[in-house]
Amino acid sequence: MRLSDAPKGAQAVVQTVTDAHPADLIAQRLRDLGFVAGEPVKLVARGPVGGDPVLIQIGSTRFALRRTEAERVEVTVEGVA
Repeated sequence: MRLSDAPKGAQAVVQTVTDAHPADLIAQRLRDLGFVAGEPVKLVARGPVGGDPVLIQIGSTRFALRRTEAERVEVTVEGVA
């Protein structure tokens, strides 16, 4: 599941960050920020219009990501098969 599609409040684990194209700087920056395989994340909140931006928490750090950025992060949501 894409992080952008996870339900609000969902606890998830990062599986991978997908590059949109070769040398994708945004995907690399997401990995640099801690969006790496096995890292637990939580979708804290969504923006009011179209769900943009989304507020993501990794550990005690929170990030506001555009929906298009969150779409690059593949996760497994806890409790969802």
